[in-house]
Amino acid sequence: MQLKKSRICAIFVKVWVKPVGGRSPQGLFLLEGEKIMKMTFRWFGEGQDTITLQEIRQIPMMTGVVTSLLDIPAGEAWQEERIRAMKETVSGAGLDVEVIESVNIHEDIKLGLPSRDEKIENYILTMERLAKYGIKCICYNMMPVLDWARSHLYYNLPDGSNTMRYEAAFIKNLSPEELAARYAAESGEYELPGWEPERLKNIRKLLDAYEGMKEETFYANMKYFLDAIIPHAERLNILMAVHPDDPPQPIFGLPKLIISRDNVRKYLDLHPSKFNGLTLCTGSLGAKKGADIPAMIREFGGEGRIHFAHVRNLKFENETDFYESAHPTPCGSLDMFAIMKAFHDTNFRGWIRPDHGRMIWNEEKQKRRPGYGLYDRALGATYLQGIWEALGRG
Repeated sequence: MQLKKSRICAIFVKVWVKPVGGRSPQGLFLLEGEKIMKMTFRWFGEGQDTITLQEIRQIPMMTGVVTSLLDIPAGEAWQEERIRAMKETVSGAGLDVEVIESVNIHEDIKLGLPSRDEKIENYILTMERLAKYGIKCICYNMMPVLDWARSHLYYNLPDGSNTMRYEAAFIKNLSPEELAARYAAESGEYELPGWEPERLKNIRKLLDAYEGMKEETFYANMKYFLDAIIPHAERLNILMAVHPDDPPQPIFGLPKLIISRDNVRKYLDLHPSKFNGLTLCTGSLGAKKGADIPAMIREFGGEGRIHFAHVRNLKFENETDFYESAHPTPCGSLDMFAIMKAFHDTNFRGWIRPDHGRMIWNEEKQKRRPGYGLYDRALGATYLQGIWEALGRG
């Protein structure tokens, strides 16, 4: 039986293999053809994140980072030299970068304006340049105007940690401008993705543009985009993975369309190619109380349509409100073992990241991005890897 050496201690597979004939840096080999799940960590880039690549590499079994070029506005083509520099920086730290999160979709595309064709051409050019440097998956979303929302960025929990929280009534009583000002005051020096000043300066105009838009019109605009880019995704071997709306509730009158199993099915059916796939985010789809996340994984994963996964837990306070908990099942409302088992049973071979985490051990003093501290996400990654190993051993 031939053994294949792992470059780093990156993956737990179905069978534990005793190293022979040499060692990888952390001492594991993989059997050829075994189940592969790549654990990754979101890193916002140089000058955008106080967590270092060296710290990420020290997390056991971490294969690489998921990153982006946050300063490039939606609709513009990414410069090849910027992509090359990003790739060299990550590779130089001993990590992979195979997933980009995100290449944002310009509002003209979502609104179906005549100017969308130019923006789509730039998107395809970006895809071509990313493929040249080994990018295999692009996570993106179709959320109108705002990518996500929380009422509290640093909500204090009884154990002394703090986390992001969503309280529907609190959001309802704020304007987008008021919520943006709250984020700016709390997040310090960082611009939050989806809440950039450039995006927000036209927010009233954009809100008016979406007013009265019918669901079918929005889906038609999505299909136009997919029909344009998916043939190129197939040619470039880049998996496109749409992220569900976060949270799965209407905010500021904006449509929320990818919020349930039926919505995901409708989106995937817009283009039958397996390159039109899903970022299965447990914390987004799972924020709709009663959602059966393991069943969704078995359905869409069984079809090979889940390319990337954000795996986190949350704790419901009522039908609409929740806070983001630690990853283990007893800490929240989602069954993390059942979720990981569904991935394992459907032969998941994509990328997973532990997604959001709490701020613990006084980490908020280190100027971390809300929801993106080092320690709790590292704990979450090792917890998920432990479940994966246990499933593999039977």
